[in-house]
Amino acid sequence: MSSFLKIAFSSLEQIAARPLFWTGMIIMPVLFIFFLTDEMKEGLPEKAPAGILDKDHTSLSRKVTRNLAGMQLVEITRESDSFTQAMNDVKSGRTYGFFLIPENYQADLLAGRSPVVTFYTNMTYFVPGTLLYKNFKTTAVYTKAGTITNLVQSATGAGAEQVTPVINPINVVAHPTGNPWLNYSYYLNPGFTAGVLELMIFLMTAYTICEEIKRGTSRSLLEQASGSIIKAVTARLLPQTIIWCVMAMAMESWLFAWNHYPMNGSWLWLTVSTLLFVPACQGFALFVCCVIPNLRFALSICALTGVLAFSLAAFSFPVQSMYGSIGIFSWILPVRIYFLIYIDQALDGIALYYSRFYYAAYFIFILLPLTMMWRLKRHYATPVYLP
Repeated sequence: MSSFLKIAFSSLEQIAARPLFWTGMIIMPVLFIFFLTDEMKEGLPEKAPAGILDKDHTSLSRKVTRNLAGMQLVEITRESDSFTQAMNDVKSGRTYGFFLIPENYQADLLAGRSPVVTFYTNMTYFVPGTLLYKNFKTTAVYTKAGTITNLVQSATGAGAEQVTPVINPINVVAHPTGNPWLNYSYYLNPGFTAGVLELMIFLMTAYTICEEIKRGTSRSLLEQASGSIIKAVTARLLPQTIIWCVMAMAMESWLFAWNHYPMNGSWLWLTVSTLLFVPACQGFALFVCCVIPNLRFALSICALTGVLAFSLAAFSFPVQSMYGSIGIFSWILPVRIYFLIYIDQALDGIALYYSRFYYAAYFIFILLPLTMMWRLKRHYATPVYLP
């Protein structure tokens, strides 16, 4: 135990003495969390810049333009004279999409010839592109339905209460659960902040473990631990684990206690998930170090995996819509497990029974390095650094 504590205190002194550690472990995560919560404090993106290309120039087309401009999520910032101009606005980023009203739109609609309305959205920017698509489609559908309703009323003399059920027999009333405010901050920020924490844990863990081989101090560390690689690695990472757990709990407190993010389930089980998330990330990075005990390669793999997690963890793009060969990688990321537990426990508030496999996955990540620890011990005993 004395040698274990000696290694742990040595690691703590290293963290305190080197700006690299306390910058990566404290300053960067804190700055990013503050940045995200401030950047998305409005919750739902509003007034996405959009364009309009009106080739009809009739009272109905002008009404469609006014309807679009009056929507909460759309701001008509460009009125184009040609398709080329409208498309250039999208490609240059001045707008995220545009709505094209064809020639003879009013005449064709009144004559029952079903004119084709076209709208273009830039799905490179997934959130504003999706919002514009939804509003463009709603405008196109309800403009046609409203016009047909007026025509039927004029032809039959029936009232709106008689015609509307025929034109629109099913009236949909939506009641979103978990996040009825449709607040993107509530949905994305916990995953993004956990993703940043995961990336920094990956990098700091890989650096700490593989640096011993680079500096040639791994043999001395192994001797201090009486030849036990598990004891050496555990003592070396323990101070970091404690600091990361404090940072993770501070992140949770900032989001849920200070910013009042919704908590429809159990505080206890989300806290357990947060505390298990830290050693799970360390376990993943340690496994990479065991397989490739080289500082440069281990850091590169951890950095690449941590950055790709923002896409593969399916915060904004569902796994079901990914290619199977890509979507399967989402399940090898601890942040994906954290994100699913957050959805289950905080937003949906469902019973722990339905999240039990996710908690079990944490332990798989934690225990995974034990399968390859023998390889790391061999390189610690005979350190050879390959730049």
